[in-house]
Amino acid sequence: MRDTIEHGDKFSWQNGYAAFSVSVTSRKAVREYIGNQEEHHRTKSLREEWTAMLDKAEIPNDPKYLD
Repeated sequence: MRDTIEHGDKFSWQNGYAAFSVSVTSRKAVREYIGNQEEHHRTKSLREEWTAMLDKAEIPNDPKYLD
């Protein structure tokens, strides 16, 4: 673990990570989604969307990573 002095007192490293790729054929849809993300999250929370995305990709979901 890196020293917090290097980064300041309010910085901390997260324990986990996620990485996703986007196919060339999906770029336009992803750009549109990002452009409308604020509007989209008025009706669906990030937690709901994240859980649905993991379920669709058949990735095990541990709620401890959502807090």
